[in-house]
Amino acid sequence: MAEQLKDDRKTTLELNKLQKRLRRDVGQAIADFGMIEAGDKVMCCLSGGKDSYTMLDILLNLQRSAPVDFQVIAVNLDQKQPGFPEHVLPNYLSELGVEYHIIEKDTYSIVKEKVPEGKTTCGLCSRLRRGILYNFAEEHGVTKIALGHHRDDLLETLFLNMFYGGRLKTMPPKLKSDDGRNVVIRPLVYAREKDIERYSSLRQFPIIPCNLCGSQENLQRQVVKDMLKSWDREHPGRIESMFRAICNVSPSHLADPSIHDFNSLEVDWRADNGATSETPAYERLDVLNL
Repeated sequence: MAEQLKDDRKTTLELNKLQKRLRRDVGQAIADFGMIEAGDKVMCCLSGGKDSYTMLDILLNLQRSAPVDFQVIAVNLDQKQPGFPEHVLPNYLSELGVEYHIIEKDTYSIVKEKVPEGKTTCGLCSRLRRGILYNFAEEHGVTKIALGHHRDDLLETLFLNMFYGGRLKTMPPKLKSDDGRNVVIRPLVYAREKDIERYSSLRQFPIIPCNLCGSQENLQRQVVKDMLKSWDREHPGRIESMFRAICNVSPSHLADPSIHDFNSLEVDWRADNGATSETPAYERLDVLNL
């Protein structure tokens, strides 16, 4: 009995510590990127995975002590995957007492029909899901759509774009949708996946696996995820340093002329040679011919 009480206290302390860390991470992200404002109606997209459960949990926790009033609703898209436990989320959300909506759309059949066997389904699945959620948000007066992507997701996307897309980009913490109808936020952008995973386990969220895409092996994202986890084990601090890098960009020290005007750069030879404003000015060609 004494040993059990000791273990319970240890678990409670760990849970409280993780919650404070995640609250701090989410609160800082909201402040840094202006994610939530007074009067916002925030739609938490709940998939049934650890990330979206944690996002909803922390946002509801912050809502109680936030300096501004904002509304939180939970929305799940039931994509009619075979064996999907339809009762899990309604039961959990009803007990939580939060407003929620379950959207039923059979995107599973469309994906299976359009994507050849063995190919990655994530691209088409995410586009269909995004369109449905964007439409719902507009119809229900939602001002912010919250997604559960975390710090590790941003780094994985950065490397995926570099390795396979030839682009230096990742998921932004806040963006306006391409059609201009919605603002998307990622409150977990500063949170570490290992903290979310542990918090989710301690909170005993009723996790629902994604059998549509999660069962596919050798996905490019999984390869990158494994690479980052290996670096985190072998080189402590490397992941933190890489994330700081995407928050501290120097366009003039990259090589994209669309974001930095390299053509107009000229040496101020007067300053370098002690010249004054009265020194005659020469065109570049004249200087070269002297």
